[in-house]
Amino acid sequence: MNDHEQFTVVPDGGLTTPAGFRAGGLHCGLKKVERYDLGAVVCEVPAAAAAVYTLNAFQAAPLKVTRESLAAGGKLQAVVVNSGNANACTGKQGEEDARTMRAAAAQAFGVEEHLVGVASTGVIGELLPMDKLGAGIARLPERVKLDGSDDFCQAILTTDLVQKMICVKVTVDGRPVYIAGAAKGSGMIHPNMATMLGFITTDANIDADPLQKLLSGVTDSTFNMITVDGDTSTNDMVVAMASGLSGSAKLAPGHPDWEAFAAGFRHVSEYLAKAIARDGEGATKLVEVQVNGAASIEAARAIAKTIVGSSLVKSACFGADANWGRIIAAAGRAGQPLNTETVDIRIGDISVLEQSRPVKFDEERAAEYLKGDLVEIHVDLHMGTHQATAWGCDLTYDYVRINAAYRT
Repeated sequence: MNDHEQFTVVPDGGLTTPAGFRAGGLHCGLKKVERYDLGAVVCEVPAAAAAVYTLNAFQAAPLKVTRESLAAGGKLQAVVVNSGNANACTGKQGEEDARTMRAAAAQAFGVEEHLVGVASTGVIGELLPMDKLGAGIARLPERVKLDGSDDFCQAILTTDLVQKMICVKVTVDGRPVYIAGAAKGSGMIHPNMATMLGFITTDANIDADPLQKLLSGVTDSTFNMITVDGDTSTNDMVVAMASGLSGSAKLAPGHPDWEAFAAGFRHVSEYLAKAIARDGEGATKLVEVQVNGAASIEAARAIAKTIVGSSLVKSACFGADANWGRIIAAAGRAGQPLNTETVDIRIGDISVLEQSRPVKFDEERAAEYLKGDLVEIHVDLHMGTHQATAWGCDLTYDYVRINAAYRT
């Protein structure tokens, strides 16, 4: 049974499709333009929760505060997110402000402080305008509702051009169980967690420990396999919350329906990861690199990410230039073992290299393929059985324009 036989995508599903969840957003004045900049996801009961965080040494204050909340019992009932200001590199005052943000949300929603997580995204190094933020949080309860998923998605965007959200349904003990996710991310993307925020809701009956293990494992093959520009943010975080209100028995590895649930969870994460890569700042196309025949999973992942993150490969994709030399050069500098006599490369279904020797191909056909909105690059190392896939985007003139004026 393949993954897609284990779950179905729910048309028009969102963060509030799983039982027990509401969401919403509003404009409180953090952004210079009249766009939503504050949102929340709220569960009617304390939900089992898990999270993964950026590996950047400079971790923003909201991450520290959310860690504290999860450490208090592995449950969350509300997550409050602001965009327009990262509250990163803001010292002790930033940490105090993040805790004040948590306390204000706890009061607004009538829950205990340790059941609230906080997240922020935006400009680094500026203190939060706490008067605007506090007033906004006080108004959030009236905006958090069953049909508020889209408003929440708008509230977490920065340079993103599109909202990113998905919901799938799996069957557990004969009952429908829903898994939904939303994310933001467009630039400063190079996980190990990258400016990326992700939120996953489910009504599965699952404890925090197996949820954490599932999230961590899935992150390694999804969110940590995307790159837009090679920069890892200070604020990246993915939070998963499980209400347990589906009515099924407890889910854990070994349950007959665990694999179906894990497949659905993985699909949600992969969809969001690819949506972030496709929406890279200035991007015109999604680039997918599949590496097969590697000596280890670590080698496969490292080589795939090095290729998809290469500025030269990304530029060639933008220019529709089938320059396989850039691909093999990136593979060779990934710091992983490879046999320089056995590498095959295909661009789409066009073979350009076999056993590390160039083959004649139709340049015009290759250029036409590269003009599409999806570019697939296949690399077979012929060294083992391991494979990995990484996602990125092309590098365009607009990427420089957007980031040259990010603060203005």
